[in-house]
Amino acid sequence: MTGFIPKRSLGQNFLIDDNIKRKIIQACQLSLDDNVLEIGPGLGVLTEEIVKVVKSITAVEKDTRLWAQLKDKFKDFPNLKLLNQDFLKFKLNRKFSKVIGNIPYNISSPIIEHLINQKDKINAVYISLQKELAERIVAKPGNKDYGSFSLFVQYHCQPEIKFIIRKGCFRPQPKVDSAFMELTIRKTPKVLVKDEQLLFKIVRTAFGQRRKMIVNTLRNFIPRDEISHTGIDPNCRPEELSLEDFAKIAEFIVK
Repeated sequence: MTGFIPKRSLGQNFLIDDNIKRKIIQACQLSLDDNVLEIGPGLGVLTEEIVKVVKSITAVEKDTRLWAQLKDKFKDFPNLKLLNQDFLKFKLNRKFSKVIGNIPYNISSPIIEHLINQKDKINAVYISLQKELAERIVAKPGNKDYGSFSLFVQYHCQPEIKFIIRKGCFRPQPKVDSAFMELTIRKTPKVLVKDEQLLFKIVRTAFGQRRKMIVNTLRNFIPRDEISHTGIDPNCRPEELSLEDFAKIAEFIVK
């Protein structure tokens, strides 16, 4: 698509490296049984590979200019459905075995949350996103990147960074490197709690003051002298606690 000028407002950074394209397609392990959802096909670099090897692909592109060009480019592929829509307003109305996309840095977290909120329609997600965010998603207790978003994603998914994509692989070139991630949707959450909303309210509250001890940050949820009854050290800070630890606190409060 020659002469196309990317829109900075849409966070458009297009993949131009053929080697990385091949690595992405290989990592997605596509098959003729797959019904794929592609987020922001852009110039169609991944689309042109996916459409050849899957049962069906639904591609959602917000940019009307790109959508029109893609419609023409892929007019001979009946297994491809192209939608001109904001993905954050797109409701998954069917089951997709795989979701694939090079997603804009500025809305990566909302896109992941949007997908997780519809996780019953998805088996796995394969996305490239800012390396810093990917590191936050897979972070473990004690890591500086560990936080409430890490716990949210890990509760619902099994995340894995497959490989790093250098910034020079995109045009226009972003300021930072990317990471290609696999998020496998868990059949059951990583921990079982009676009140999921309470669990994440506790998590967000704790990490809202991550430098403070939980005996202080969670005082509105549980009396100071009762935290030790959960088996958790009240002098711990949030980044020292695992998802299982937060679940113990939530279950204690419910009881």
